[in-house]
Amino acid sequence: MLYHLLDAAFRREASRSMRLVPSSGVHVVPDEPVFLYMHVPFCEVLCPFCSFHRVRHREHKARAYFAALRREIRLYHGLGFRFSGVYVGGGTPTVAPDELCETLALIRGFGPLDEISVETNPKDLRPGILDALASVGVQRLSVGVQSFDDGLLKEMDRHEKYGSSAEIRERLAYAATRFRTLNVDMIYNLPHQTDAMLEADLDAVLEGPANQVSFYPLMSSKTVEKKMGKAMGLPDRRRMGRYYRRVLARLRPAFTASSAWCFNRGGFGIDEYVVSSSDYVGVGSGAFGNVAGRAYATTFSLRSYVERVERGLTGVTGERVLGQRERMRYDLMMRLFGLRLDREWLRAKYGPRVELKLWPALTALRALGAVVEDARGWRLTDRGMLIWVIMMSSFYESVNEFRAQMRAQIPAELEEDEAELPAEAIVSLEKIRGRAGDAHHRAPVALSRAR
Repeated sequence: MLYHLLDAAFRREASRSMRLVPSSGVHVVPDEPVFLYMHVPFCEVLCPFCSFHRVRHREHKARAYFAALRREIRLYHGLGFRFSGVYVGGGTPTVAPDELCETLALIRGFGPLDEISVETNPKDLRPGILDALASVGVQRLSVGVQSFDDGLLKEMDRHEKYGSSAEIRERLAYAATRFRTLNVDMIYNLPHQTDAMLEADLDAVLEGPANQVSFYPLMSSKTVEKKMGKAMGLPDRRRMGRYYRRVLARLRPAFTASSAWCFNRGGFGIDEYVVSSSDYVGVGSGAFGNVAGRAYATTFSLRSYVERVERGLTGVTGERVLGQRERMRYDLMMRLFGLRLDREWLRAKYGPRVELKLWPALTALRALGAVVEDARGWRLTDRGMLIWVIMMSSFYESVNEFRAQMRAQIPAELEEDEAELPAEAIVSLEKIRGRAGDAHHRAPVALSRAR
């Protein structure tokens, strides 16, 4: 009952936070370097459970899109922005590896980066693609595995397109040799997942080569649930707490938690860059950013995005100005998601009286047994980690609902992009992908334009 009430409260709060007003772009250039999030919405397969902004891959559209991304990144750099690190999400950023590498090389040319992280799928764990990513400085590769159970992979429409469990394990073994951090994204509480299936997935992670795992509960939106319900059924949220406690029990002590759902054993960095980066810029279509107390969203129309950038504008079309209390609550949420809220960091940012302003929230969290206070500040307990998983999944599901609303405004564009490819186009695409995957045996993926 407690978790149900918390879930409802978090959803209401998150929904209010997603009320944006029209915006002409970023108004303030931070003094310090900021994190850069780059969204690549193209996918070869549109998974029925996914709520992210994604469209079916078309090579000509992808190349035009990456060209616009580079223009937008140059625009931010010209305004005075400096970047501390890069996270490339999607979609599937590796659908056009040469374009992606050219874009990353551009960003590296602006100055040193602490980390470059790229998402991909198991199919793209090919020597040519991986070697190209490593050559442009990618240190962390995050692979959307979701499950090692062949039955669940078939249910998610991933088995045929991305490979069997055995094939995925083999590809992960090679990828682990090329990057400082190999992360596998896993999902629990899938509709037909059993306790035994979860245990087998945990066995595979513990025995596998990945030195980082992000283990999420299944998150969606009301819009996606309609499609997901027909394709694979709906999850039972009542199991989420039990499944999460099992994840904690099995992964520790082999892995150390770096957030409420990210675990490391020698890997570097965490899956959620928003934990350590208060300010971050989002570029591309369907990206989010947070700069100097303003939360931003970019246009979800790929056509509009390309047109805006060609006119010398950013992709930003909506914003929410956060008051100090909202900013403090946001920082409390994100820092504790990373397991610790540091007292000195908090005072340096908001002044010596900040604890009084946050006293009601901190008192409630202590009463719930979610946090304990020590000399440094506040840290999450195991009970708190579960509460934060519930809270963050509620938050991200509200974000997903916002995505669905934005996508609903461009139905004609999405219908065109999500239409089935003709057979001859699929054959052509596979040839292109095959050449990229086999490039390791001939020459590196062409990066001449990146230099």
